[in-house]
Amino acid sequence: MTPAELPSSDAPRPQPLPPSAVNEEIPADSAFAIRLRPLGFGDPVRWLAAGWADFRRAPLIGLFFGACFMLMGWCLLGVYEHAPIYTLALSAGFLLMGPFLCLGLYQVSRRLQQGYQPRLLDCLTAWRKRMSQIAIFGTVLLILEMIWGRAALVVFAVSFDGMPDLSGSLVKLLNPENLGFIVAYLGVGAFFAGLIYAVSVISIPMLLDRPTDAVTAGLTSLRLVLTQTGVMLFWGALITVLVVLALLPGFAGLLVVGPVLGHASWHAYRAAVED
Repeated sequence: MTPAELPSSDAPRPQPLPPSAVNEEIPADSAFAIRLRPLGFGDPVRWLAAGWADFRRAPLIGLFFGACFMLMGWCLLGVYEHAPIYTLALSAGFLLMGPFLCLGLYQVSRRLQQGYQPRLLDCLTAWRKRMSQIAIFGTVLLILEMIWGRAALVVFAVSFDGMPDLSGSLVKLLNPENLGFIVAYLGVGAFFAGLIYAVSVISIPMLLDRPTDAVTAGLTSLRLVLTQTGVMLFWGALITVLVVLALLPGFAGLLVVGPVLGHASWHAYRAAVED
């Protein structure tokens, strides 16, 4: 090689990227890269209407899951007759299990949206394709449920001289003398319920629908609640009111309200998260 062909020491060299340009783009699988749609206060009502429409299109499957919810309520009543203290903690556990019990209902709405006729076996086994990620998410919720249950028992222990006899009637628990206990228990419950709602409101349908991981799904759900708090609080309030009304007639209302809310939660996810 002749001297003319040798690279000149004065030739410009590639300049390194500035630190601000390194890793500037968010990875595609990051929770912060998933786009969220703006929501309005009329959207939750539309989700309920879409959930009712899905229930009417697949009523037998919906009634099957509704019957499961109703049986759970009857089991709680049976436990309450013998161990009312544990009934409150167990109720928290059932509340946590709601998104997982609705997994089959999400699959019904998903199949209907895809143009297929949903089948019960397919809905009961919908968890198989994402079993590992759903199991991880379920473990996190189980840990939160255990902490919540323990906190409920601690509130009882510090509020009463021993465990009170509440068998047979919740009216005993609502006695004005127990006002301190009621405030403390509702405060603890509101904290855990709000945390669980924030991380799970769209997580399970998202895990079913997209090839994402449990952490990303939970963070995306939390982002949605933190960035559109008013609408999501309204949605949570609607769920709470409908569930409470469904419990009044001996849990019979869950036969319909349970599956409708499950379908509506799927439509909430589809409305909030872009493809």
